[in-house]
Amino acid sequence: MRILHIIPSISQGRGGTSRAFLDMVRALQSCGIDVEIATTNDDGDKLLNVPLRECILYNRIPTYFFPRFSPPVAALREFTVSGAFTTWLLQNITRYDAIHVHTIFSYIPTVAMAIARLRGIPYLTTPHGMLCEWSLQQKTQKKQAYLKLIERSNLDGSQSIHLTCQQEQDDVRRLNFKSPTFVLPLALTDTPSPIPNAANLLRQKLNCPLDEPIILFLSRLHYVKGLDYLIPALGKLTHRQFTFVIAGSGTPEYEAEIQSLLRLSGIEDRTYMVGFVEGEQKNLLIQGANLFALTSHLESFGLAVLEALAVGTPAIVTTGVALATIVRDNDLGYVSDLDIDAIATTLDRYLTDPEQAKVMGDRARQFVLDNYTWDYIAPNLIRVYQSTIDRQPIPSFT
Repeated sequence: MRILHIIPSISQGRGGTSRAFLDMVRALQSCGIDVEIATTNDDGDKLLNVPLRECILYNRIPTYFFPRFSPPVAALREFTVSGAFTTWLLQNITRYDAIHVHTIFSYIPTVAMAIARLRGIPYLTTPHGMLCEWSLQQKTQKKQAYLKLIERSNLDGSQSIHLTCQQEQDDVRRLNFKSPTFVLPLALTDTPSPIPNAANLLRQKLNCPLDEPIILFLSRLHYVKGLDYLIPALGKLTHRQFTFVIAGSGTPEYEAEIQSLLRLSGIEDRTYMVGFVEGEQKNLLIQGANLFALTSHLESFGLAVLEALAVGTPAIVTTGVALATIVRDNDLGYVSDLDIDAIATTLDRYLTDPEQAKVMGDRARQFVLDNYTWDYIAPNLIRVYQSTIDRQPIPSFT
């Protein structure tokens, strides 16, 4: 079984989608599937320094990088146009048993699905939240026109549409595509090794009291993540003792907005903005924090939430985060509406009874290990690939 995975970018700067994508492909590779990646050298405003138009090992995965068209207009760069990718795929797509296309509404996935249809190669599509109601409401006219004129035919031609949660499936079903949908969550490749005395080490690093609660936001800095709700909510709790850590990067303009909001909310003096983190620094933050916070408008899955839960750090999430139902139903943390007062009330519940949160964290660790590892999920995705290749109905995962 030879599967080609196609995505516009695997830059770390693109956030959780790139990370989840690479974890998925590595997990399939570990199961013995012959996988390759085709993508561009996109890295936001920059370009990745990688060999082009040849197969290289990238994170131990055979990967083809193609040059992204890089005009001065940001919107055109974001569309990830690559003529070299188009030429290569037309010449090589028949070498694969099936194509797995990731994301929509940009040149690379659109062209990939069109070429697969032209060449008669079966394919499935993972939109990574781009068909959710909130996402479609952003740049509504452009997306609706693109969907109607171009992408609907591609999605109707897909053997199936892979969604990562029930909420996403409900949104997609309302769009009435011809292709069947199925839900398989994303997962963790592995959980980080425990850091002895992580809580004290983090407080020493931040120079805050050993008994100070630390609330962690770790994600790409973008409007969709809802920091404009979380920060004012924390501003209502200045009578409480806590330290707030923001880990992640965004555009200089948006980071300046966040700094201004911290000042206006009166919590600049108790907030640390540590930028993009990975490896041991990231692990120390997740393991040393008391509460993980993600107050997104929309999160089609929320891999960072899963990482926090996996090490026993409970989470507060808003209802737009796909894992919110799991968090609420299994008592793994707190769920709030996307509302400043509601978030403040929920945070106050945590700060009033932090011992309850510790119990939630212990429960969360075991729950993730039992339900959200690729050892558990990858075999089901392989079943989907076999059905796709055989052009048979997609198996049910209920």
